Amino acid sequence: MVYTLTLNPSIDYVVRLDEFVSGITNRTTGEEYYIGGKGINVSCILAELGLPNTAIGFTAGFTGEIIEKELTDRGIRSDFIRLKEGISRINIKIKAETESEINGQGPHIGEDDFERLLRKTDEVRADDTVVLAGSIPNTVSADAYERILRRIPWPDVRIVVDATKQLLLGCLAFRPFLIKPNRQELSEIFGREVTDREIEPCARELMARGARNVIVSLGGDGAVLFAEDGGVYHAGVLKERVLNTVGSGDSMVAGFLAGFEQTGDYGYALRLGAACGNATAFSPGLAKREKIYEILERL
Repeated sequence: MVYTLTLNPSIDYVVRLDEFVSGITNRTTGEEYYIGGKGINVSCILAELGLPNTAIGFTAGFTGEIIEKELTDRGIRSDFIRLKEGISRINIKIKAETESEINGQGPHIGEDDFERLLRKTDEVRADDTVVLAGSIPNTVSADAYERILRRIPWPDVRIVVDATKQLLLGCLAFRPFLIKPNRQELSEIFGREVTDREIEPCARELMARGARNVIVSLGGDGAVLFAEDGGVYHAGVLKERVLNTVGSGDSMVAGFLAGFEQTGDYGYALRLGAACGNATAFSPGLAKREKIYEILERL
């Protein structure tokens, strides 16, 4: 079983305007909403690719009910802890002549609530996969991911961490199967601007600290995988109109996991991951199966 963790899921409310003017009433030309959070995005793409998974984390209020219903409608099992107060956050995405975001804070997660989550992770068994994705709310201790990893039988569990800076570095001792920093995140980790020439040495350093496989996403230049089999694999991007900047990285993680689960081949896993990332970028929301495999044939 694959478990995806989203501590602070959201509803992303997307509003489209010809022009946004501060201080007056603006009228939309279109609007949509999507359930969000990095772990939930991974769950949705895994489901598109036919890989069963369970989404866990915290939900609250009427927005939490919507998130759980959407997952059920997509055939995704969810096992969230329902908080008694607050609501799962709403993030407003304004798409006009430029893009702006207003992200909600989300409900308070107390220590007792987090302990309930830790007890829930006791269901994780050897050979399962656990995906820890995204930042953590400020009401949760900074070592939240490490506490989870100490709780599960981590030497025998496939761990995926898609997080930044210290949150990621703290997980390396648990030998994660996959991490996916981008160039900017590498620069933040190493405290300097990482050039093209320095990408591989930086990735190898993260592997020396414990990461088994490292995907470095390079935006318009594609992605490169430094794999535990010693190989270096590259994937490109297609030149199409980008409709969506949210969830492409999460889609890549999901595609890589599904590809490796299906074949055990690192090169194919990266190609499927890249196809998922491209497909989401070219879709109004997260990619659908048909778009993913159409792009896979062209990469």
